[in-house]
Amino acid sequence: MAKSTESFSSLSVEETLRELRTDRANGLSSSEASQRLKLYGYNEIPEKIESLGHRLLRRFWGPIPGMIEIAALLSALVAKWDDFTIILALLMTNVGIDFWQESKALNALTVLKEKLAKTALVLRDGGFQTIDAKSLVPGDIVKVRIGDLIPADIKLIAGDYILADQSALTGESLPASKKEGDIAYANSVVKQGEMLGVVTNTALNTFFGKTVALVAQAQQEEKSHFQKAVINIGNYLIILTVFLVALILFTAMFRHENMLEILRFALVLTVAAIPVAMPAILSVTMAVGAMNLAKKHAVVSRLVAIEELAGVDILCSDKTGTLTQNRMTVADPSPAKGHDLNELLLCAALASREENEDPIERPIFDLLKASGGTELAQYRQISFTPFDPVNKRTEAVVEAGGERSVVTKGAPQVVFSLCDERLEHLETARRVEEFAESGFRTLGVARKRPEEQFFTFLGLIPLFDPPREDSRSTIDEAKRLGIDIKMVTGDNIAIARHIAEELGIGAEISSAQELSGASTRELVLLGEVVAKAVFGKLSPDVKEEEALRFGKSVAQALEREFGALALPKGYVHSHESEIITLIEGADGFAQVFPEDKYLIVDKLQKGGHIVGMTGDGVNDAPALKKADAGIAVSGATDAARAAADLILLTPGLSVIVEAIKGARITFERMKSYSIYRIAETIRVILFMTASILIFNFYPVTAIMIIILAFLNDIPILATALDNTKADDRPIRWNMTEVMTIATVLGVLGVIASFGIFYLAKLYLKLPPDVVQSFVFLKLAIAGHLTIFVTRTERRFWQPPYPASLLFWAAVSTKMAATLFAVYGWFIAPIGWGYALLVWGYALVWFFINDLAKIEVYRLLRKGRVIA
Repeated sequence: MAKSTESFSSLSVEETLRELRTDRANGLSSSEASQRLKLYGYNEIPEKIESLGHRLLRRFWGPIPGMIEIAALLSALVAKWDDFTIILALLMTNVGIDFWQESKALNALTVLKEKLAKTALVLRDGGFQTIDAKSLVPGDIVKVRIGDLIPADIKLIAGDYILADQSALTGESLPASKKEGDIAYANSVVKQGEMLGVVTNTALNTFFGKTVALVAQAQQEEKSHFQKAVINIGNYLIILTVFLVALILFTAMFRHENMLEILRFALVLTVAAIPVAMPAILSVTMAVGAMNLAKKHAVVSRLVAIEELAGVDILCSDKTGTLTQNRMTVADPSPAKGHDLNELLLCAALASREENEDPIERPIFDLLKASGGTELAQYRQISFTPFDPVNKRTEAVVEAGGERSVVTKGAPQVVFSLCDERLEHLETARRVEEFAESGFRTLGVARKRPEEQFFTFLGLIPLFDPPREDSRSTIDEAKRLGIDIKMVTGDNIAIARHIAEELGIGAEISSAQELSGASTRELVLLGEVVAKAVFGKLSPDVKEEEALRFGKSVAQALEREFGALALPKGYVHSHESEIITLIEGADGFAQVFPEDKYLIVDKLQKGGHIVGMTGDGVNDAPALKKADAGIAVSGATDAARAAADLILLTPGLSVIVEAIKGARITFERMKSYSIYRIAETIRVILFMTASILIFNFYPVTAIMIIILAFLNDIPILATALDNTKADDRPIRWNMTEVMTIATVLGVLGVIASFGIFYLAKLYLKLPPDVVQSFVFLKLAIAGHLTIFVTRTERRFWQPPYPASLLFWAAVSTKMAATLFAVYGWFIAPIGWGYALLVWGYALVWFFINDLAKIEVYRLLRKGRVIA
């Protein structure tokens, strides 16, 4: 079994070479490399591609598709080809919408695979050669240079240094300095330097490969709450329909009725009871929601994500490029005594090279130009020594007016050590600590003139990645919508805490180490208390404020040390429930890797939360795929976009808030239609069954059932465009509530239907065929009145009011049903007088149903008034 890349980080270079059985001077032989290739396989990401046929066929499998297919088959058996055609069209519409929407989404694994390096410069048989990167094996010696994509996980074994941009992998906002003995990850980009490295792992065993494996795992586990809800609804209606139809058949057998006719009626009733239009209407509703979001520059790649987005109660947000601008900025420079801001910035710029476009140097040039500094053009750079991880500073020899001087910038402690101002050291160190506490990366700047033996310290330049302008307001708005924001970043705790506090997220930022159950927080707090007490004892006259500052500095040092320390196994072991509680209570996590982000999302989901995740890098892809609603922000990598459900096309997070509002509106439309459809199914089939069993009377004919199904389902597509409210809290499927409301309305519909049946048959003593027409018209009118009851949790006359399209679609179909009954098209005529009587009766029950709905909601929600 291959060792993990992390395990090589603790080995020396010589131990690593021995472990991998390779030669530093000659590399592997071709024959040895071939043998290892057979053992380890190619350095590429394996991908199982789903065939087009399988993608299409799996959409015909499941409770609801199965019910529709049975309905189509039953229609064909009784030679009802019109019904068969309509049902088949609805099925194909649903399949088509779903298939089309999925085809728009990129395959995350395919995109990640394309990110692998294509070639590598490798030492084999004593000489360097360029080969396909997929042929690399552990033990190969490779050379990496500026601009290269590192082809595998490597341990650096020779050379001065490299700067590796691994932000897409780890989320760090700046390139990481790497020297001999360090690990460099596959797919990070070399920004500066050149070194030799030995390959420690390839393919899925690399850090990048583990990220891909997490994406694949998330893809396999992917199942939305919407899909579960539809399955629950489907199962409920299947069981109810099968039971009641079986009851009708058994009753008919005992009564010795015409079984062929009863069977035909039972089949038609089954077709009518099955919500054949339900998947299509729900898909169309979500598709309309997706189009509305597209107008707001948010592209939906997975339709069901709209429903998930409506229920998101925790939003985990990446920091770099998501909450922040991913652009280093100078904060508040601190010139040393006797020096001014212009001199500080000028010398910092002279110790840089503008053409390098270094992310740390770029803001210095920008600020110098903005402040009106013109002296830069007067200087000529004679020589320049770039930053390296050993010296930790840059240095340049510059000339102006015939006078040469040396300027340097870099780590403040290193720069200050070159100076002679020892008395000011304490004050400078304190400023550096203050900047570090605020999450700033600080540069020290110094200058040495020809006549000077030591450098003169010019001051400090703090740098930070500033928040996006709209991040604070977006976060406030998200909180107003009931969403808990958690920042998840690869940066250190100090930077993460500063940004989180500035954006109003909170200061409870934990280290990723705590996610494994190994927390050092207690040790850090203990160290702070002890340091403060000892400092106070050793310096009795010191002020309390000074002791507090000293204790805090010790705590920060301990935090850094523990961050790099692997605690002994079993030192601390937390139960899963404790880790979930830790994550729920934290405002964010720092120093996280892709597996940490994935774990955070996974644990929150196990805690019953619907989780949204925003991100822009490869390191975010596993968590984006795992999240209920993965959101790739503007400028995200292809890998992040492929793994996400929602892709933002414009910068900033404000569109997320709009997307959440839009998703909640779409969810309300789906919920109202689902309650309506379940209630109608219960109303029709329960009334039919009770009439046959109790009165031995078939209240409607087969043709009436078909007309009712057509009138009730086709125009109801307008619910996809209905007006509804955006909840101020996360909403999700509450199947107990949905089923209870639907069942109550369905049972009330049965009672109302028996009332019209009694009125027509026993009171007015009308002929059986006219009674059937009475019942038909009542069912048709009450059908669409029900949607006006279910479309809102408030009273039907309160806003939001129905959309014009829905209102007139419902009115027109009710008028059509009225004309069928009045003039006797396919059924017995009842005339306008009786038609108006049925209308009045249905409207009375409409008020009763609306009142019942309010009371049931009140009971289910324990008295909470529906706003």
